[in-house]
Amino acid sequence: MSYVIAMAGKGGSGKTTIAGLIVKVLKENNAGSVFAIDADPNSNLGEVLGATINENIGRILDDIAAGPDKIPAGMSKERFIEYRVQSSIVECEGFDLLSMGKPEGPGCYCYVNNVLRNCMGKLIKEYDYTVIDNEAGLEHLSRRTTRACDTLLVVSDPTKVGLLSAKRINTLAQELDITIGKRILLVNRSHTDFPEGLVKETGLECIGKVPVDNDIMTASFNGTSLLELSNESASLVSLRKMGELIWH
Repeated sequence: MSYVIAMAGKGGSGKTTIAGLIVKVLKENNAGSVFAIDADPNSNLGEVLGATINENIGRILDDIAAGPDKIPAGMSKERFIEYRVQSSIVECEGFDLLSMGKPEGPGCYCYVNNVLRNCMGKLIKEYDYTVIDNEAGLEHLSRRTTRACDTLLVVSDPTKVGLLSAKRINTLAQELDITIGKRILLVNRSHTDFPEGLVKETGLECIGKVPVDNDIMTASFNGTSLLELSNESASLVSLRKMGELIWH
C-alpha cells in the first residue's frame, strides 16, 4: 500500500518546489518506489524534476470524450483509458512521473473521471510512496486521483495572505469527501519569524519552516533540475529534518 502525500498551497507558495524536493529525498534515501503526480494544471513538477512530459491525462480524456470511436474494437472504454494512462507515465531514474494536465473542457466527463479515479487508485497501490502536487482547490484529489491521502501537506509563504489561504485549504479539505490521515503546514522561504497567531488559526500542525535558499533560486533562474541540488543546500537540510513528520 502506497503512502500518499498530497501537496496544496496558493500559487507562488513554492509547493511544487517542495514536492520536487520530497521526491529527491525519497529517491536518495532509497525509501522505495516513488510515484510523482503533477495534478496542478500549471504542470511544473516535471520541469523541476528535469523530466520531459509528452502526454497528459487531460488530453487523453478529451480525446476519448470527443471521439469514442477511437477505442479499438474488442477493447472496453475502461481498459482503453487504463492503457492510455499507463502509457503516459514517464519512467525516470528513481521515480515515475504522471501529468494530469488541464481540467476537462465542455461535455460530460462523469464516467471517464470515475474510471480514471479507479485506474489511479490501482496505479498508486503499486508504489511505496506517491507525491501529488495539487492546485489549491484540491479538485484532483476529490475527482480524478484518489479520495484518500496519508498526509495533506499545505505549503505557505510567511505572509498573512499565505496563511489565510492555508486556512481555507484546510477548511475545504474537511468539506470534501476525502479521507486524510494528518494535515500539516510547512512555511516556505521563511527568513524571519512568522505570525504564530495566524499559524494556529489555520487548524494545521506546523512542522517547521524551509529557509530562503539561494541554490533553489539559482536552479529556478537557470531552469535546472532540483535533482542536481547540492545535498548541503539549506532547503534540503531543513526538509530532511522534517521528513519523519511528512512521510511516516
